[in-house]
Amino acid sequence: MHFPAPVDECVLNDQAPWNNFDNKAYVAQNYLELLPVDEEILVKVGRYFSRHCESGSEGEGRPVLGIDMGAGGNLYPALAMLPWCRKITLFERAPENVAYLRQQRDDVGQNWEAFWKVLCETKAYSRHDSKWKIDFQEAARVEQGNLFKMGQRNWLGLRRSAGKYQIGTMFFVAESISTSPDEFRQAIDCFMNVLAPGAPFAAAFMEGSHGYDVGTEHFPACDVDKDEVEAALTPYASDLEMVRLSEAGHLVRPGHTGMILACGKRSSGG
Repeated sequence: MHFPAPVDECVLNDQAPWNNFDNKAYVAQNYLELLPVDEEILVKVGRYFSRHCESGSEGEGRPVLGIDMGAGGNLYPALAMLPWCRKITLFERAPENVAYLRQQRDDVGQNWEAFWKVLCETKAYSRHDSKWKIDFQEAARVEQGNLFKMGQRNWLGLRRSAGKYQIGTMFFVAESISTSPDEFRQAIDCFMNVLAPGAPFAAAFMEGSHGYDVGTEHFPACDVDKDEVEAALTPYASDLEMVRLSEAGHLVRPGHTGMILACGKRSSGG
């Protein structure tokens, strides 16, 4: 068992052992079975996206390009966007996670059926129930990269992929890639800046996390609370809805105090 770094020792994203991230251990610990907290999050996100993406006419106003920033070993954020997307970019840095996502794109694991079943309680998803795996295979695009580089400006001062995506998710990423509050805010900045104005989004965060073990490696985290998440999102978001999940059943491992879910739309400012 590894122990978190001392509070005064900053571990930046580039210092974390992403090349040694054990995807099999991570998926086994978190996603082979549907946890009650993930079920609760799925219901809320599915209803939010349905409310903000459905339109009166087929195809009218529907998002086309979606992104799941830092997908890792978790398919359910992408599944939550599936009914409205022609393409979904699964953006991920760790090599084993990238390989897993590509394998799942070609042959979705049976464990994800339970997650999809929860989404199908909402009509927008149930319409796709007979062919959701085919839809996912056709829509998913796996891209390996560092999310901070997506936010870098080129020589013209333009950001890569700025405003490209019409819907987006970022689950347990911004606070789980370093101990740095600055990098936490930069990660949110990079995510929000690839979204087009008006794009609905959902983002989830581990509250009070002091790091986490995956296999034999320890990974850093930034200790954030609901107020800090809201402060980081507010410059970019309109119609922001936030919920804190902190009962005992919401704790998935030692070393965090709850989860925070934020849903909103990308504003034209920020």
